[in-house]
Amino acid sequence: MITNFDVIVVGAGHAGVEAAFACANLGYKTAIATLSKDSVAEAPCNPSIGGPAKGIVTREIDALGGMQGIATDANQLQMKLLNSSKGAGVWALRAQIDKLKYHKWFLKQIAAHKNLTLLETEIRELIIKNKKVIGVKTSTKKYSCKKVIITTGTYMKAITHIGNIKKEEGPSSHKRSETLSTQLKKLGFKIIRLKTGTPPRIYKDSIDYDQMTIELGTNDKLSFSHFNQKFVPLKKQQVCYLTYTNDKTHKIIKKNINKSAMYSGQISGVGPRYCPSIEDKIVRFASKPRHQVFVEPESLEMDTMYLQGLSTSLPKDVQEKFVHSIVGLKHAKFKKYAYAIEYDAIDARDLWPSLESKLIKGLYFAGQVNGTSGYEEAACQGLMAGINAINSIKGKKPLILKRNEAYIGVLIDDIVTKGVNDPYRLLTSRAEYRLLLRNDNADDRLIKYGYKVGLVKKQNHDKYLDQDLLIKHTLKFLKSHNLSYKKGLVKKYGNSSHNLYDLLKRPNVKLSNILKTQQLKKLTKNSIKKIEIKVKFEGYIKNQNKYVDRINQFENLDLSNIKDFREVKHLSLEAIDKLNRIRPLTLGQAQRISGINLPDLIAIKYYIEHE
Repeated sequence: MITNFDVIVVGAGHAGVEAAFACANLGYKTAIATLSKDSVAEAPCNPSIGGPAKGIVTREIDALGGMQGIATDANQLQMKLLNSSKGAGVWALRAQIDKLKYHKWFLKQIAAHKNLTLLETEIRELIIKNKKVIGVKTSTKKYSCKKVIITTGTYMKAITHIGNIKKEEGPSSHKRSETLSTQLKKLGFKIIRLKTGTPPRIYKDSIDYDQMTIELGTNDKLSFSHFNQKFVPLKKQQVCYLTYTNDKTHKIIKKNINKSAMYSGQISGVGPRYCPSIEDKIVRFASKPRHQVFVEPESLEMDTMYLQGLSTSLPKDVQEKFVHSIVGLKHAKFKKYAYAIEYDAIDARDLWPSLESKLIKGLYFAGQVNGTSGYEEAACQGLMAGINAINSIKGKKPLILKRNEAYIGVLIDDIVTKGVNDPYRLLTSRAEYRLLLRNDNADDRLIKYGYKVGLVKKQNHDKYLDQDLLIKHTLKFLKSHNLSYKKGLVKKYGNSSHNLYDLLKRPNVKLSNILKTQQLKKLTKNSIKKIEIKVKFEGYIKNQNKYVDRINQFENLDLSNIKDFREVKHLSLEAIDKLNRIRPLTLGQAQRISGINLPDLIAIKYYIEHE
C-alpha cells in the first residue's frame, strides 16, 4: 500500500474528483480519500449540471482542462440551452445527467489513472508541523504528502432531519466525518453551521404524466466540452415534466409548518437563500399562488423521478399529503423521503484567493466546505485548488482568475473576500462583467491558462488557435466585402455599398444568411455564434472592456507586501480590523470588503505609492 503522495484530497464529491484529476493529470501522485466509494462524484440532490451562470462555470472548467464538462456530455439524459430568447450574456447550458452512469464513469476514470489512488477510509486528522501540513491520519494509518486539499462537502458533523427525526449521517445515509472539523477549529479556523436539503424521490410508474406539461431538451447539437463533444439527438433524450403546487398544497404545509425541522428550532444551520425549501418559499413568498415543480429522471437504471422544487424537512406523512395534492402526483409512491442536512463548513475568509489556508501552509479547501452550494461551484473550486497545489509544489505563482475573466473568479473572490451568511450560489447578477463572461467565449477567456498550466492538450489548443484565426479572417472578410458578394443580398437587404459586417449587426440577420456554404463549413457552430455576438454586441462589449481597464487600475495594485494594515495612516479602526482579517492581495479586493470606504482606499493607495 502506497503511503507517500504528492497530494491527498479529502473527499470525493464534485470538488474532490476535480481536484484529484487536476493533480494527477499534471503528473503528480495523488490520493483521493472517501468515506464510501458510493459517494464518488455522487449527485445526492438534483441530477443535473448547469443552469444560469452555473452552466458557464462548467464551460470554464472545460476550457481550463477540467473534467465536469466531459463527464456531463458523456452521461447526459437531456440538454437545454437556457435563456436563448434573451441577451447572449445570460445564455447557459443545463443537462440532466444519469447520476448512476456519471458516478460509475468517474470510478472507471480513477481506476484507470496511473497517478490516482482511491482510499476508502475516513481521514480523521491532519498531520501538522511548524504550521505546515505534511500528511493525514486515519484510525489505523498515516499518509505523508506535500499538499492536502479538503473537499468534505456536507459531511463534516452532518445531521439529517425529517420532521423531528434526526440522524448523525451524511447525504444519502452515508457515514459522516466525525473529527476533522474539531481539529480545524482547534487550529484556529472559524467553523460555521450551514443547512441544505433535497426533495422526495417518487416511483416512475406512480406518476400521472399526462396531467403535466412536457419539458423537452433543445433540438440542437449542444455540449459543455469544447473538444470532447458527444451529442445526444433530441429523439433519444429523456423527457422532463412540469407541474405546480396549489392552494391546497400551501394550506397543508402552513398547517404543519411547526413540524418542519427548519421551523421547530431543531436545525441551527442557515439554509440557502436562492434555493429555498418549499416551506421557506411559502412563508417568504406568501402572495404567490403556486410554485414550479420539475419532475426529472435520475437515471435509466433507476425507477425514480426527482421532484425539483420540493426540498423539505417536513415529516414523512406530511410530505405524502402535500405531494399528493399536486396535479399529476395524486397517486405518487415514495421511494425516498426528502430531508434537510446541516453540516460544518469553514469561513472562506481564512483562505487566500488561491484557496490555500492562511493559517496552515499547504492546506487547501474547495467546494461546499467553503460555504458554497452546487456541483458546479464545487467542481470549479476543486479544479483551482488542484492547479494551485501543484503550482506551489513547482514553486510557481498561483493561478488567480480575475472577476472580468471568469465566473470562477467572481465566486472565489466573493467567498474569500466577503465570506458567506448562507450557502453561496452563483447567479448572473453576481458578475458585473457578465457580457464578457459568456457561454460561447469560455475558451477565449481561459484556454490560455489551461494550456500554460498543462491541463489542456496541445492538439486541443491548436484546434482552438485554428478556429480563432478563422474567426479573425471571417471578421476581416465581412468588413472588406459588400452586399454584392452573395446573390440575392442586395435584393433582400438593400444598398450594395453596405458591407457585410454592418449587415450582420441587424437583429434578425445571421452569418448563414451572408456567407457561402463552403465558408461556413470551416467554422464550428460555436465559432459562428462567437462571430455573430462579436458583431451584434460590439458597442456594448467595447464599453464593458473600457470599464474593466479603468477598474484594473485598482484591481492590479498589489497589497501583498503589507503585513499589518496598522502601518497605513488614517485608516479607520474598522478598516484595520477587517483588512488584517482578510489580508486582501489587491486594492480591488480591498474595495469589495464590507465596511471599507473611499477614504480608506485612498489612504492605502497613498501608502503603496509613497512608502
